[in-house]
This record gives sequence, C-alpha cells and structure tokens, in this order.
Amino acid sequence: MNADPFLRRLESTAIVACIAMALVALLVSRDRMASAVAVLAGGALAGFSYWTIGASVAALGRGSDTTKGPPRIEWIVLKVFFRYALLLLFAYVMIARLRLPPLGLLAGASSVVAAASAEAVRVLLKKS
Repeated sequence: MNADPFLRRLESTAIVACIAMALVALLVSRDRMASAVAVLAGGALAGFSYWTIGASVAALGRGSDTTKGPPRIEWIVLKVFFRYALLLLFAYVMIARLRLPPLGLLAGASSVVAAASAEAVRVLLKKS
C-alpha cells in the first residue's frame, strides 16, 4: 500500500467507483451478471496497470540510493513491456474468450478516471 495519503484516497475511491458501477450494471443491464463481471474485470485491468506504473516509478526512484548503484533501465523497461503484454492478453481473454461486454470493461477501466475526477472536485471544494 502507498504511504501517500492522496494516492491511498485515490485508490480507495477508484475501488468504490468500480463497485458502484458494477452495481449499476447489475441493476440496469440486459445481461446483468456478465455486465457486472465485465465492470469488475475492467477495474482489475486498470488496477493492474496502475500497479505496473507505480512499481516502475518506484524502481526508477530507487536509483537515487547510492548503496545499490543505479537501476538497470533495460530491465525496468523489459518488465514494463511484459506486464503490459500480460495486460493485453488478459483483455483479449476477457473480450474474445469469456465474451464479456466491452462497454462493461471500459466502464470498469474508467474507475480510476472517475476517482481522479472525484478527487479534483474535493480539492476544488476545499479551496472554496
């Protein structure tokens, strides 16, 4: 878990937004269960992407540690490449093999954007 309170709040808001969108999909969609699962799967894809970015930034940030030496950029880039290849494989399986609704996946993946928007509104309301 991240030590930064803003990022922790963003992560928890994204989880709440994803669950809320899954509940809405469960209530209003024609194919209720598949749509709700698609939203949760899209949220999982977004969470995996978020984790990949965070792990890469953390690995690059450790480069300032003089006891270990500089980070191997090639290794970090290779790990990011393979993580995103795995993400692409997961998305393919969800759409082509499991036949989850693509709009549900998109809604779940947008939960991080919804959380960032909610945090921006919170900051703006705090300043007023």
